[in-house]
Amino acid sequence: MNEIELGELLLSLSLVFALTYTFGYLLSRFRIPSILAALFVGIVLSYTPFSAFIHSSTVFENMFSFLSSLGVLFLLFYIGLQIELDEMKKSSSDIVWLTVLNTIFPFILGVVAMLLYGYGWAIALVIGMTRMPTAEAVIVPILDEFKMIKTRVGTFIIGAGVLDDIIEVILVAIVSIWIGSRTGESHGGVTGLLAGIFAFMLISWIFYRWMPRIMQKWKPENLSALMIFSLVILFGFGGFGEYVELGMVVGAIVAGVIMRPLFENEEQKGELLSKTTQTLSYGFFGVLFFFWVGFNADMEGFLQEPLLAIVLYLAGTFGKLFGVLLMVPMKKLRFKEAIIIGVGLDARLTTEIIVAQLLFSASIIDLKLFTALVAASSFTAITVPLLFSLLIRFWGEEVYHGK
Repeated sequence: MNEIELGELLLSLSLVFALTYTFGYLLSRFRIPSILAALFVGIVLSYTPFSAFIHSSTVFENMFSFLSSLGVLFLLFYIGLQIELDEMKKSSSDIVWLTVLNTIFPFILGVVAMLLYGYGWAIALVIGMTRMPTAEAVIVPILDEFKMIKTRVGTFIIGAGVLDDIIEVILVAIVSIWIGSRTGESHGGVTGLLAGIFAFMLISWIFYRWMPRIMQKWKPENLSALMIFSLVILFGFGGFGEYVELGMVVGAIVAGVIMRPLFENEEQKGELLSKTTQTLSYGFFGVLFFFWVGFNADMEGFLQEPLLAIVLYLAGTFGKLFGVLLMVPMKKLRFKEAIIIGVGLDARLTTEIIVAQLLFSASIIDLKLFTALVAASSFTAITVPLLFSLLIRFWGEEVYHGK
């Protein structure tokens, strides 16, 4: 990157933050999380000459994409610092029920929709699976802004979201293996995938159990040392999660959970670093993450393939909502809790687009279905955070206090 490109990149970042700050102030007047301002700024700028400017250089695209990925890491790392495993264990059976119910019905509706459109069983099953995962990176920061991470709603969304990530891994693995069988290329197979997941879980458990004891002998001397050590754990587990195909989302959350006991032991230093991490996440990296989501949203896809995109969107949305609402008569959730959780778990983003791109590149699905999949995913990434914020604004107090 030369000096001119660096200057242009810094000016473009300045523009993004200036617009986000201005619009965020307006949203805060209506008690809507200001971080959503970056999402809408991204959408608006994608229809201006700014879009051509960013896409004119692979350097700019790669840099924004990288900063967005760091946004996911830092946002989910901070969330991991807030998770109390003992509290989550108390609801573990209910979280499993929630995960099963909020994935099986979107899957069924997605399969039925594809069969009705004349696609074969193989494609129908894969597309049905794309209705199942949740992009918790989009929704959890909003939970945190409303101070609801440690509520039942927060526990259920985070717990189910983490379990959903396993479904994402399975989905991408199935698609990769399927494409490999059709093209003759190897994609690692199931054995390597399972071995990687097992290794990740084992190392995570070892770090969680033994690191606090080890660090009692080698305590960080100051805040900077504690920050550097935190980054080692964050990038290490984020990278390891990506390497074994679990994803950096899981890696970042696990890193936060692992570091929580150390932060608590360090008391004042740990509290200060936790607040610093929150400020960095929401004031810088998180802004770029939500901006990049909005900037890459394909809203024109709804105009190109409106009916199919709407069908795919409704299959996921109603499937998840219906599945979560079944927990009300089971007396595991209250009605308003179920509505908020159902909407929150409907956010979809990267996995759906990745799978669509893999299938389209391998000529397994046509342009019509590819466009509809990307459009449906983009629509949830934009509408779900806004609807979720509004529901928490109106029902949050009741849900928080268990009314």
